[in-house]
Amino acid sequence: MYAALKSIGAYVPKKVLTNQDFEAMVDTTDEWITKRTGIKERHIAAKDELTSDMGVEAAKVAIHRAGLKINDIDMIICATISPDYLCMPSTACVIASKLGRTNVTAFDISAACTGFIYALAIAKAFIESGMKKNVLIVGAEKLSAIVDYSDRTTCVLFGDGAGAAVISATRKKSEAITDIHVSSDGNYGDLLMTPGCGVKNVCSEQVIEEKLCTMKMKGNETFKIAVRTLTSDVVNILNDNNISSDDIKHFIPHQANYRIIKAVGDALKLSSDQIVLTVEKYGNTSSASIPMAMNDIWESGRLQYGDTMLLDAFGGGLTWGSALLPFAGKSVK
Repeated sequence: MYAALKSIGAYVPKKVLTNQDFEAMVDTTDEWITKRTGIKERHIAAKDELTSDMGVEAAKVAIHRAGLKINDIDMIICATISPDYLCMPSTACVIASKLGRTNVTAFDISAACTGFIYALAIAKAFIESGMKKNVLIVGAEKLSAIVDYSDRTTCVLFGDGAGAAVISATRKKSEAITDIHVSSDGNYGDLLMTPGCGVKNVCSEQVIEEKLCTMKMKGNETFKIAVRTLTSDVVNILNDNNISSDDIKHFIPHQANYRIIKAVGDALKLSSDQIVLTVEKYGNTSSASIPMAMNDIWESGRLQYGDTMLLDAFGGGLTWGSALLPFAGKSVK
């Protein structure tokens, strides 16, 4: 029995925040943001729109495209760093409830921008062990709720959205997820973190005043490690599976920064046709980034059944991961 990615879905909020909007909010310019990040706009969830709400909408699409009903789903994993609640219930449990699915395995994982690949690895393991048949994995983020909009170095980077995929059991080896690498190094945790409201810095007036419940990033150090780590990880997974970069139809990296994506793409000698780019219109949506990008090329007709995909991500923790897999779902007609 193998695990296969059978469908993809996504959801983006209606509100759009452009670089010009930021020019009126902080000391920055459209030219600076575009040159440094490649981002032009990002979507922002409504005040009453929760991470789970976006996850549900993406999940509905993915389940429908897989040709399944909600009761066919026997596990739900949500990757997020912006959960509805700090500790419990998990956002996955909330998503299950809103989908009308009870008596189902559901839990969150926290691996930041690598979350979707971590969830993919977990789903693969559960299916190949025979424990589950249809796993819904969701990457959903309302990062606007944990962004300091007075910090010009970080606020321009992040957006909201959700992506979801159904991973199902198959006996067709040609549809199987080929390989997944996931890893971490907690020694660099301070490079990208939300320092407040956990047990280390419990919620207090000081934590609120210092905005410690928002994301903090050491940009230059993170950039250097990200490029080096992502390139090395992708080279390793290709070598381990005797696959050339020429064999990759779609390289779908985490959409954090165009300069990082370009540096990794250049190191692997990937063509522009192979690299999927959505950072310009969505910004960094953390765990939702890769499935949202995958959904874009599916809806445009670029992603076809059997296409080989290479996923690659790097995030707070620090975490990183890559995945090699064919698209085993139906193609847009």
